[in-house]
Amino acid sequence: MTANPFRHLLPRFRAGQVAAALACLLPLAASAEDKPVPVKPNPAAEAKAEAEMKPYKEPIPGGEVSFEMIPIKGGIFEQGSPTGEAGRKDDEGPVHNVKVEPFWMGKHEVTWDEYDVWSFDLDRQRRKIGAAVATELDEKADGVTRPTKPYTDMTFGMGHDGFPAICMTQLAAKTYCQWLSAKTGHYYRLPTEAEWEYACRAGTTTAYSFGDDASKLDDYAWHAGNSDAVYHKVGLKKPNPWGLFDMHGNVAEWTLDAYDPGFYAKFPADKPAVFPYNIPDKEKEYPRSTRGGSWMQDAPELRSAARLSSTPDWKQQDPQRPRSIWYLTDALHVGFRVVRPLRVPDDKERKMLNIDPERSNRDGLKE
Repeated sequence: MTANPFRHLLPRFRAGQVAAALACLLPLAASAEDKPVPVKPNPAAEAKAEAEMKPYKEPIPGGEVSFEMIPIKGGIFEQGSPTGEAGRKDDEGPVHNVKVEPFWMGKHEVTWDEYDVWSFDLDRQRRKIGAAVATELDEKADGVTRPTKPYTDMTFGMGHDGFPAICMTQLAAKTYCQWLSAKTGHYYRLPTEAEWEYACRAGTTTAYSFGDDASKLDDYAWHAGNSDAVYHKVGLKKPNPWGLFDMHGNVAEWTLDAYDPGFYAKFPADKPAVFPYNIPDKEKEYPRSTRGGSWMQDAPELRSAARLSSTPDWKQQDPQRPRSIWYLTDALHVGFRVVRPLRVPDDKERKMLNIDPERSNRDGLKE
């Protein structure tokens, strides 16, 4: 019996996951191509002005998966929660106005189907098997760091196909965005805390995007009271008013920001803050900010204004020394979704704001 040539790519996976991954890797028999197959243009994904922005579906070349993006118009909103809101914490105030530029946001949280194309090199392996020639975008994406192999199945038996990817560090989520940008030719990144809350609220000023009545939460979110202690497939609950699913619950979502409980107090009360973003210190892994709450948290922590910071406890069971920069063995409640700003920042701005990850090798060491 011939040994599985991809065994080294799929450590400790359950049988169903191995089959799914190999199905992606093994295309129909094809002869070698002299030229790369160009990526078909997607007119719906192109816009030069806010009025031209449309929902679109973005295929991941070589991955046989796609994801959907929803346009979010720019505007001004009140970030934070009022002092009388049930479940409010001090880090949610003071309430302040924020001006947000237009962007697209992922309709759903990033799933394992999408994430594995990057993390397990499925696109490159599929090209190799099919003797396909890399496109210019493929070559750019191939230059982006991929993570080391996980020491265990990071789904922890909760489900793979159609389920949100979890247990990644903020660095891993940012690097996935960097790879996705190179792979598709569109600039993707994590949202800032302000962008995330703006999109979650979807024009509302209530505790949740559907109002203040937490008894309705079951219709919109997976949380500690209805999840049966596991995450669920994306998109099974009702969306918010702007068509975004699972903004409340299922998995908490990474933002670009470092977490600072007093950050909101730094903004003027007489004018809107423009692109408020707490730039992370590159030398400090914690604390970073996640939003939305998760399947393992109670209703108050799923409110639009609720904030959650990362801690070293999210890596407590990591057996590696030094501990991995890619995986959070104890953050089974943390995933992410991507945004794509209409105005693409230049390289200088991205570097100044520490939006993109620093280049590193597969072991996480700076080159």
